[in-house]
Amino acid sequence: MTLPTWRAAAVIGAALTTAAFASVGPARADTPSKPITTPVAPTHVRYGSLPVDGLSIAYREAGRVEAPKLVLLSGFPASSHQYRDLVRLLADRFHVLAPDYQGFGSSDMPDPARYAYTFDALSVTMEKFLAAKGFDHYGLYAQDYGGPVGFRIVGRNPKALDWLIIQNTNAYEEGFTQVWDGLRGALWKNRSPETEKPLEAFLTRDAIKGIYLHGAAHPELISPDNWEADYGLMQRPGAVRLNLDLFYDYRKNVELYPVWQTFLRDKQPKTLIFWGQDDVFFTPAGGEAYLRDLPKAEMHRLKAGHFAVEDNAEYIADRMKAFYDRAVAKGQ
Repeated sequence: MTLPTWRAAAVIGAALTTAAFASVGPARADTPSKPITTPVAPTHVRYGSLPVDGLSIAYREAGRVEAPKLVLLSGFPASSHQYRDLVRLLADRFHVLAPDYQGFGSSDMPDPARYAYTFDALSVTMEKFLAAKGFDHYGLYAQDYGGPVGFRIVGRNPKALDWLIIQNTNAYEEGFTQVWDGLRGALWKNRSPETEKPLEAFLTRDAIKGIYLHGAAHPELISPDNWEADYGLMQRPGAVRLNLDLFYDYRKNVELYPVWQTFLRDKQPKTLIFWGQDDVFFTPAGGEAYLRDLPKAEMHRLKAGHFAVEDNAEYIADRMKAFYDRAVAKGQ
């Protein structure tokens, strides 16, 4: 008589278990009892935090400490998480460091009712953070907010900049898309609850998701973890307020555009430009404008959006390594 299926499975399972234990036999006296710890390679991404200005500043880091140093500064509404793939891809060639600004990612978020969130404040804290990490000179990758933060840092200390990588960060008037009309035409002229309210739409889950996907040639490569993480952090008390504060303070970046343009024109840093051609925030003309002041810059026009690294990480990493070896390392 055939056993029911579930009983047959139980009989077979018991037989296999008995056979398995019988074949093992008693433990040998020299059998290691400690678990194996695999080594940490220099190319592994490491995570940490440092106290700076009374705040815990989080970061991700990879590469050999003696390798050429490279800083990755992130943009709205992200954090160092946006560089999770790029850090790993660059770690065999550079000592890579990607911090989270205060109020972003895993860094401390002081209450905006008692703390002024400005690009000046972000840049001062990031400059102290880099000094604490021993980054006295480095290549600088600047995307979106990374431009206003980074240009302030190297403007105060030009000798720190070995080379520059620009990726969809604006420094020219023609770089603004119509998305900015609510800031330029309303908030910056008269900050009030009425001019702030429409801008809260940028901080919703759907809007953040749209920022990542808009213009991407390969949206299937863009992880939903991006917008889920960013939106999750946006739910913290004070997060909307600090972002609105930075939206308002962005007007001061525009006032500094002539200063940054003069810096680029006078210093002529060795520059590599990656520009997503369908960025919801910044126009292709904004990328081309850099070539007026940096005619020797190497430009890569990508079929991509605001976060071009998401579906172009390998391309960007390969060109960065080649550019460094060809244009930067030979001059040092």
